[in-house]
This record gives sequence, C-alpha cells and structure tokens, in this order.
Amino acid sequence: MNCKDLWSLKFWCLTGQVVHFGMNSDELCARTKAFSLKVVVLFKSLPKSVEAQVMGKQLLRSAMSVAANYHAACRARSLAEFISKISIVVEEADETILWLEIIDESDTARVESSLLNEAKEILYVMSASRKTSTDRKNHQITK
Repeated sequence: MNCKDLWSLKFWCLTGQVVHFGMNSDELCARTKAFSLKVVVLFKSLPKSVEAQVMGKQLLRSAMSVAANYHAACRARSLAEFISKISIVVEEADETILWLEIIDESDTARVESSLLNEAKEILYVMSASRKTSTDRKNHQITK
C-alpha cells in the first residue's frame, strides 16, 4: 500500500509529514498540547484534599506525557523510534482516561464529557497510528 492509499484511508504516512486521520503532525501536536492545558485547568479546580491532589497529580503527569511524547515521536529519526514513542503516548493516554474516570466516578470533581471524549479520541488516533506503523515496519522486514 502506498502513501496516497494510506492517506485516503486517513491513516498516517511517514513520508515528509505524519498524517493522523486528516490532521498533520503540527495540528496533532497542537491538539495534544491543548488537551494537556485543559487537564491543567481541571487540576487547578480540584479540591485541596490529599486524595484529590494525589489523583490530580497522576492525571497531570499522564496528560503532560501524552503531549511531550507525541512531540518527541514527531521528531523520531526512524520508524522504530516513532513506534517506541507513540507506544508511550498510547499508554499515557490510556492512563489519563483512567484518572479522568476515577476523579469523576469518585465524585472528587466533575469531569466534562468533552474532556473525556477528547482523551478517548487521542487514544484512538494514537493506537491506530501505532498499529499502522507497526504493520508498515513488519512489511519492511519481510521484503
């Protein structure tokens, strides 16, 4: 499958710029950064209780890691390095969802559904990118 075919399926292609579901890497960098900043706003609104601050700090770390590691993935020097970094993004996005759900379900604070949906969309996009890039790497190995 060539780059044009992948793009038409709205997956990413590692030739020039990374494309994720119709977004280029700069747009997705901005999206993950904006998501992280929304998590900062949520963190600042949390109660000052010990348990709320512990959950909040875990959430803050994982959300910041999503943006930081995606930024690093976009500057990867090889497909293998990209896969490694994007795998971290997937793990951290998944952890971020967990903390958002725990904070909401424990009645520590109300988590906007839009924030949780954004986290899930980011996880979906990054998981698909990891799968596509892993498939591409495996295809290169078998050639």
